[in-house]
Amino acid sequence: MLRKKINTAIVCVLFGISSLKAQTDSTKPAPATTYTFSVDAYYRTDFANQLSNNKTSFTNSNNSFELGMASIRVDHSFGKVAATVDLGFGRRAEEFSYNDGETGASKNGFLTLAALKQAYMSYSPSSKIKFTVGKWATHVGWELLDAYANRNYSMSYGFSYGPFFHTGVKTDISLGGKSAFMIGIAIPTDRSTTTSSTKVAIAQFSTGTKDDKLKAYLNFQGTKDLTQFDLVLNGNISSKFAINYDGTVQSVKVAGATHSWSSNALYFNYDPTSKFGLTLRGEYFDDKKAVSSGAFGAGIFAATLSANVHLSNLTIIPEIRLDNASKEIFLKNNGAGTKSAGNFLIAAVYKF
Repeated sequence: MLRKKINTAIVCVLFGISSLKAQTDSTKPAPATTYTFSVDAYYRTDFANQLSNNKTSFTNSNNSFELGMASIRVDHSFGKVAATVDLGFGRRAEEFSYNDGETGASKNGFLTLAALKQAYMSYSPSSKIKFTVGKWATHVGWELLDAYANRNYSMSYGFSYGPFFHTGVKTDISLGGKSAFMIGIAIPTDRSTTTSSTKVAIAQFSTGTKDDKLKAYLNFQGTKDLTQFDLVLNGNISSKFAINYDGTVQSVKVAGATHSWSSNALYFNYDPTSKFGLTLRGEYFDDKKAVSSGAFGAGIFAATLSANVHLSNLTIIPEIRLDNASKEIFLKNNGAGTKSAGNFLIAAVYKF
């Protein structure tokens, strides 16, 4: 009799656990939230002690310890819907959202918008399609805003004078295998808000080999007065060596005439160990028509050699950079014009 009662009790407990599990199971996936934090800082010195010799983004300092940016990113998804809020604080974030803020003739008057690196929502009715609305970093180019996402700390000319971000709506469509297509429409590039009726068309076609050793991205943005085509190629030669290419050309209509600037950059990445890597970036930036916002009127070749020393979540990046132009757009120690410039920086980047 005692054994029967015990067996009956065990059956009841197991049935109760099974019932509880059945009640909590659902066809809907549980909400998922991920957090990403990062901070970076650097020291840069120009060989000629000239601040104005820096011609690209985010490293506009000389002989000074500088904070780059502190970031907080939150990604949340629940079933077919998702949202991302990506906040950045510091000079790097403010230069990225250079049209936002309360000061300056070109600012839009909304200081808090400068801290919103990205803020967007998406809906995926199926695994083949996704709709996104909000503000997101541009698809054009190889380099990214966040320092931890790049192997060089200083930025290329192609990144600095191309688009930074878009605000609008886009659709991502899977074409099967490794191929996908994105198409969208946005307000004028690098603006979080505007009174302009102008819209920018954006698009991307991406594909790759089955083993992901070769990936390709063909990018586009365009309006009636500006078009830009960009090609990114990623080649993983081995587990230790990779080559990346970013080529872009932007055409602008001015007073009825169309002029262009272009950039061609190669990135050679070598990682002999998991703790140490090297990246050599070679870029030729052609702005002889003074079309870019830098209006250089010259061709510029820039070579940047960066080491990446990984200490757990901390990456130390010592870097040396040499720029050479077809005109005297740089300055010597005495203030006289020169065609070449060089600098050294060391950066610390922490991601967790």
